[in-house]
Amino acid sequence: MSIVGAVCFTLIGIFSTKQESKAQERISRALGQGEMTVDEDIRPLRERMLRPLLHQFAHLTTRWAPKGQREQTTVKLSAAGLSGKWEDAEWKGLQYALSVLLSLVFLGIFSLINAGFLTRIEMGIIGFLIGYMFPNSWLKAKAKQRQMEIQRTLPDVLDLLTVSVEAGLGFDAALLKVVEKQKGVLAEEFLRMLQEIKMGRPRREALRDLARRNKPAEDFSNVIASLVQADQLGISIGSVLRNQAIQIRQKQRQRAEEKAQKAPVKMMIPLVFFVFPSIFIIVLGPAIIHIMEMFKQK
Repeated sequence: MSIVGAVCFTLIGIFSTKQESKAQERISRALGQGEMTVDEDIRPLRERMLRPLLHQFAHLTTRWAPKGQREQTTVKLSAAGLSGKWEDAEWKGLQYALSVLLSLVFLGIFSLINAGFLTRIEMGIIGFLIGYMFPNSWLKAKAKQRQMEIQRTLPDVLDLLTVSVEAGLGFDAALLKVVEKQKGVLAEEFLRMLQEIKMGRPRREALRDLARRNKPAEDFSNVIASLVQADQLGISIGSVLRNQAIQIRQKQRQRAEEKAQKAPVKMMIPLVFFVFPSIFIIVLGPAIIHIMEMFKQK
C-alpha cells in the first residue's frame, strides 16, 4: 500500500498547488490589492501541459457518468476543501488514470517474476480497484481532518468575532480581522466569502454557500444558519455570536465527556489480551515455580 500511496500523492501533488500565504497577503487579496498576474510562458509545466491533458482525459472518461455521481463528487471535494482546485470531472479522471497506471504496474511486476497468466490478470484487476478506491479514501480522510480542524478552532474564531463586533466593527470588518489574526481552514473560508461579497454577491447567499461547502461540520453550519437568521430579522450579531460560542463550547465539553466514558470499554481488549497476562506471569510465576519445586522434593 505504500507504493499506492506514493503514486497517488505524486499525482495529486503534480496537479495541485499548495496555497500558503501570510496574513497581509490574504488581506490584500480580500481588498483586491496586490493581485499578481502570471505570464503564460513562466507557468509551471503541470499548469501549461499536464493539467490540460488531465482535463481532456477527464471529460472523455466522465462524459457518460450519471449526474448524481458527479454531484456527490462535488460535495466530497467541497468537504475536503478542494472545490476551487479540482473539478468533479478532473477528480474522476484522476481516479481512472491512477487505476490504469496501477493496473499496468501490477501487471508489469508479476510479469517480471514469471507469474501465471491468471495471476497476472487477477493482480491487474486488484491494482485497478486499489487505484480507483484510494483517491476516495484519501478524500474522506482529508474531509474528516478538515471537519475536526473546524470544530477545534471554531470557538476561538467566534470569540474573536464577538469581541470585534462588540468593539464597534462591522461584520465584514470583523471577518477581515479574523483573516488577519487566524490561520487555517476557517480563515481561508472567510477570505473566500469576503472576496465573493466584494464581487457583489449578497451576504446571505455568500453565508449559505459557505455553509454548503462545509456541510459535514454541523456546528459551523448551525452558526451560519443563526447568522443568516439574525441578518434577516435584524437581531444583534454580537449576541448571536456570543451565544453560539457558549453552546459550541458546551457541545465540545459533552463530546469530551462522552469519549472519556467510552475509554474504559475500548481499553478492555488490550488489557485482557496484553496487560493482564503479563501481570499474571509476573505475580504468579514465582509462586508456581516454588510450588513445582515443593512437589519435586516430595
